[in-house]
Amino acid sequence: MPVWNSPKGGTGVTISGDYGKPNDANGGGNAWGGHASLGVGTLTFTAGVARWKPDAATEGFTSIGGNAAFRLIGGSLLPFSLNLQAGAARTDSANSTPARTAVTGAVGFSVPLPTPGISIEPYFSPGIRYRSSGGTNTTKFGYVFGANLSFGLVGVHLAYDNERKTGGGNVGVFGVGLHVDLHLPLGM
Repeated sequence: MPVWNSPKGGTGVTISGDYGKPNDANGGGNAWGGHASLGVGTLTFTAGVARWKPDAATEGFTSIGGNAAFRLIGGSLLPFSLNLQAGAARTDSANSTPARTAVTGAVGFSVPLPTPGISIEPYFSPGIRYRSSGGTNTTKFGYVFGANLSFGLVGVHLAYDNERKTGGGNVGVFGVGLHVDLHLPLGM
C-alpha cells in the first residue's frame, strides 16, 4: 500500500478500506487492506492491516503497521498544511521470503482546494524508508503524490508511492480507497 497521509489532519475517527496495485518491479499482484485513524487536535494516530499477493507467488503476505502524524502548520486561516509523519510496519514471511520490517519518516505538504460541497486535499509527501529483512538493511528515499476527497461523512483517497530500487529503477504502488469520517461534537 502507499504511505497514506493527510497533512491537514482532522479530529475524530476515520475508517478506511484500501486497494493497492504494485507495479511489476514491485512484484505486481493486488493488495487489499484497511486502516483506522484517530485525530486529536494536531495529532493523528493510524493503525492498519493489508494482505498482498504478488503475481508470481503461491502465498500472500500480511502486513500490520501504524503511524503517527503531527501537523506543524495549517488550519482554517492558512491556505496550506505541513505535517511530520513517522510509522512502522511488519510483514510476515511467505514464499521462502523472510519477514520484513519497514520504518518511514516523512514530511507532508498539502494545499486544500477551495471547492463548495467537497473537500479536496492534494498532497506531496517525501521521506526516508528504512527496511530490514533477513539480516539485510536498506535506507531509501521515497515519495507519495496523493489526494483526499471528502463528501461530508464519506470520501475517497488515492495515492501513488514511488521508491528507488537497489541497483537502479523504481518500485511503485498505486492505491485507492474509500473512507468514513466520524466526528464527535466539540465539548464532549
